[in-house]
Amino acid sequence: MISGIFETFINNVLCLNEHKVENILTKIIFFSILISLIAGCVQNTPSGDLTSMTKTAPPPQELVLATTTSTCDTGLLDVLNKKFEETNNVKILTVCEGTGKAIATGELGAADVVMVHAVQAELIAVANGSFINRTYMMYNYFVIIGPENDPAGIKTAKNASDAFSKIAARQSQFISRGDESGTYKMEKSIWKAANITPAGTWYQSVGKGMGETIVTANIKEGYTLSDRGTYLSMKDKTDLRILFEADQTYLFNPYHVMAVNPAKFQNVKYDLAIRYINYTTSQQAQDIIRDFGRDKYGEALFTPAIINERR
Repeated sequence: MISGIFETFINNVLCLNEHKVENILTKIIFFSILISLIAGCVQNTPSGDLTSMTKTAPPPQELVLATTTSTCDTGLLDVLNKKFEETNNVKILTVCEGTGKAIATGELGAADVVMVHAVQAELIAVANGSFINRTYMMYNYFVIIGPENDPAGIKTAKNASDAFSKIAARQSQFISRGDESGTYKMEKSIWKAANITPAGTWYQSVGKGMGETIVTANIKEGYTLSDRGTYLSMKDKTDLRILFEADQTYLFNPYHVMAVNPAKFQNVKYDLAIRYINYTTSQQAQDIIRDFGRDKYGEALFTPAIINERR
């Protein structure tokens, strides 16, 4: 119908040109008709076509992950979580805090899933019903770092507790996280094994994350206990060196991921948490963990669980 109107209109215009219409008012009328026809075409465009053009993807679901600082400080989660978000239309809200605080966040139902590294604390939290589906995903080792000249002589220590005994005997500066993190829990267990209660001006508790603790130890030219991954990610920013790592039985540092129990907290996104847990142990995620850090630091910061079944 519209095409017919256009055809009639064009013929009329040609006809008028043949008669050399010179009346200005007539030309104005013709331009008005043209504008009206164009407007009519736009208004008659099927509404369904416009609707289909403006369709958008549904907003992403949000998953709250409470985790230890080492997974954040190293940059691992930036890479690991991105793949999951892209595949599942999910936005992960990451809460980076020490393992103790991360577990407490989950026990309050303020997270959907947690990623932590303190085995005994994890098992207690599972036993009290706060978490389910605890899954082993990766590991690295704790290391004792300090000044390159090693004033306490811990390089020759027989084991981790012997290294701490040497530091205490020399009263060399030791910087403790003091934040109930997995690293601090490990530190306390080593002092206990050495039968030492650290105290005095040589022992400083900072209550900070691993990265900030390393910075403080560097400034103080002191020793500290660190997970290997965080240290490697910061080694170009510090003068501290790995001085003791030989006690791999005691310093073994496994990471687990656990879902907050929906029977206890009905508001949590359990199905999404399970999807994330399954992803962390998938071949895709384990390959990311295996390779993360190699290009920048010359070695991986973590080892995937599929390589080693120790828990």
